[in-house]
Amino acid sequence: MSVDAVKNPAGNEADEPLPGDLRMARTLWPVLLASAVGLLPFTVFSTYLVPIADEAGSGVAAMGGLRGLGGLAALLVGTALAPLIDRVPRRWAVAGGLAALGLSSALGASGDFLLLAVFCLLVGASTSVLNPALTAAAADRFGTGRAAGRAATLVTATQSMTAMLAAPVIALPALIWGWRGDLFAVTVLSLLLAVVFVLRREDTSVADETASGGQRLGYIASFRALGAVRGVVPLLLIALLRTAVFMGYLSYLAAFYEERFDLDAGLFAFVWTLSGASFFVSNLLTGRLTNAAEPRLGTERLLFIGLLAALVSVVGFYFTHWLPLALALTSLHAASHAVVAACAVSLVVRRCGPGLRGAALGINAAGMSLGVFVGAALGGAGLGLAGYPGVAAVFGALVVAAVGAAVLVLRAGPARKEAEAA
Repeated sequence: MSVDAVKNPAGNEADEPLPGDLRMARTLWPVLLASAVGLLPFTVFSTYLVPIADEAGSGVAAMGGLRGLGGLAALLVGTALAPLIDRVPRRWAVAGGLAALGLSSALGASGDFLLLAVFCLLVGASTSVLNPALTAAAADRFGTGRAAGRAATLVTATQSMTAMLAAPVIALPALIWGWRGDLFAVTVLSLLLAVVFVLRREDTSVADETASGGQRLGYIASFRALGAVRGVVPLLLIALLRTAVFMGYLSYLAAFYEERFDLDAGLFAFVWTLSGASFFVSNLLTGRLTNAAEPRLGTERLLFIGLLAALVSVVGFYFTHWLPLALALTSLHAASHAVVAACAVSLVVRRCGPGLRGAALGINAAGMSLGVFVGAALGGAGLGLAGYPGVAAVFGALVVAAVGAAVLVLRAGPARKEAEAA
């Protein structure tokens, strides 16, 4: 099978009218629900870190360090299994990820330190397969054109909404059954959704048909094929760098507001809500606008503009001493990252056909896991060496590198031209 055939089996980018969001949501409800459930285990772990550490007879620092195991597992497993996501039916990949997620949550509910370590490893490993499989499955349901890109961004928008609302959602039930009950609830939801995906045979996609009996690329050939798709490697690099900047920035956000504006944890919660809401709304709207039938601005150009906004907002943020301006820059920075995230996912989905889409999204997820570590480490180094101006310099340099990668994406040409060339 040729690389071109894998890139876009249809030979062109579909021009079908873009379905409404509600229609897409009704079609994709199991995918969207599963993407939300995938964020819950680590949200419970982070929210109830202190009582979990007490139960395990461990210090908070040691218990919190276990979270890093999840990121490490996501990086290694996500990279290793990325090409395999396209070699099995999507519903089986999703069901397997959900089953592993449910098992990990049950182990975490034990409160044992060793089992909590296994919990962190399994959650990281399972989500490294689950998230790209869900995004690819959503895109596959709507072909290879802009509707596929919009479906993929609906998954990311749902995840950003869940990240914003998950803490209060899990906190209320925990008043009745505690953090263990939350994890057991995740176990039940995960296993029920796994059954739903196994039984939904009518959702067989192009990728499922290929995995069931058609020709497919080998393991190493999948990596080579990804490298041959114009613009995809720079897009994956942008995702890594963007994540490093945003997650590193969030790691030190509370400390910055406390030190410079004397905001305590209670007041800072409103700042966090502002950032989360800005990201969600921007991600949702960008996914819709960039995948419209006749977008006013090309996705590649909007990606470039989003990175420029991220550069201005992250550098300016660390030099402001006026609270209203800091809040405005916080909102702008979150919104600009949401624009970049939605554009990058849309372009990856539209440039890679169903036979290569899962591998691209898997590597994208693994790169983002790496970005979390890179951002926190480099941000801490900048803070230690030169204070907040050092943080601004580090994150600014990372965004500049992402802007350089965006230039390569622009030079590769629009996704439509890539599809027509195939």
